[in-house]
Amino acid sequence: MATHYDGTEEQTRALNAFIKLFRASASVSSRINAHLNDYHLTPSQFGVLESLYHLGTLYQAQIAEKILKTTGNVTHVIDHLEARGLVLRERSGEDRRYIAVHLTDAGRTMVERVLPTHITGVVEAFACLSPGEQEELARLCKKVGMGSE
Repeated sequence: MATHYDGTEEQTRALNAFIKLFRASASVSSRINAHLNDYHLTPSQFGVLESLYHLGTLYQAQIAEKILKTTGNVTHVIDHLEARGLVLRERSGEDRRYIAVHLTDAGRTMVERVLPTHITGVVEAFACLSPGEQEELARLCKKVGMGSE
């Protein structure tokens, strides 16, 4: 689908690239994350669990940065994970504004059950691209994501 905006060539090209990127991202994300429903997890919940699994204990603000969500959204996500016994929060004794989030044994077990299927889905979603194309896509996405930084 292309833009219907009647702008300059530069505007049309940028809008078309944005539309394709956004639609591709949504489509790939939907396919890759569909299996999370089997575990009653949202993509954000899985992102929190996976971050803790790979990086260890993190503060809520660090988690928000890692999964590209607001701190308010992460608080809500962690509420649900904590209610299920998958994570545990611990307020810092030195500065009570900081809340550390730990993966519980149940959370670790959950990630270890879900992660192989998730990785398989990612590999399958990108199998339509050659290895070189996957690397080029990664480079271009990083470039666009960094913007003018």
